[in-house]
Amino acid sequence: MSDFTGFTQEDFDVFAISGLEARMEVLREQLSPKLDAIACELAPDLTAMTGDEMFVHVAKHARRTTNPPNDTWAALASSKRGYKKLPHFQIGLWESHIFIWFAVIYESPIKESFAQKLLKNKKEIRSMIPDHFVWSIDHTKPEAFIQEEISDQSFTEMFERLQNVKKAEILCGLNLSRNDERLKDPDSFLELCRETFQTLEPLYRYAKSI
Repeated sequence: MSDFTGFTQEDFDVFAISGLEARMEVLREQLSPKLDAIACELAPDLTAMTGDEMFVHVAKHARRTTNPPNDTWAALASSKRGYKKLPHFQIGLWESHIFIWFAVIYESPIKESFAQKLLKNKKEIRSMIPDHFVWSIDHTKPEAFIQEEISDQSFTEMFERLQNVKKAEILCGLNLSRNDERLKDPDSFLELCRETFQTLEPLYRYAKSI
């Protein structure tokens, strides 16, 4: 039985609280334990899927001194020590939505090689990832692009940017509106996370083969 009890509208309203300390206090009490419970529940599944033991990292937002965070997350990666340099999976939320991602972010040393691999296998990736999934090039912004609406040229440009721009990132997965009914039901949401990670696992495999 999971410790995760589902998301409520109050969870998203945390990001409307003004002030760093006030928001962080509620975020730590209310959101971090839920994200930790979700990630702990999914870690064995991801370990089985990827063949790598997965460790849970809940965002601490420790570097913030003035601006309160506009999103928060838990990451799953194959190291106890950290996740930012590794290809990893994330579950998190903004005020408007939940995200379930596979991510290679700007700290990753494999970005250039991974981009080359994505460019080489562009057609296969496009057919493997469902059209309603989204892509992002910056984990610090809530905007994402629905695959169905991305032109072939934009797809190529997204991967070329990852190869050539130092701060570039690539994330792929699912965004769910804060009003999505599945968020209230712990079992439905966890199952959706499993299915999403299963769909994204080939991207992890590409990253791992570098």
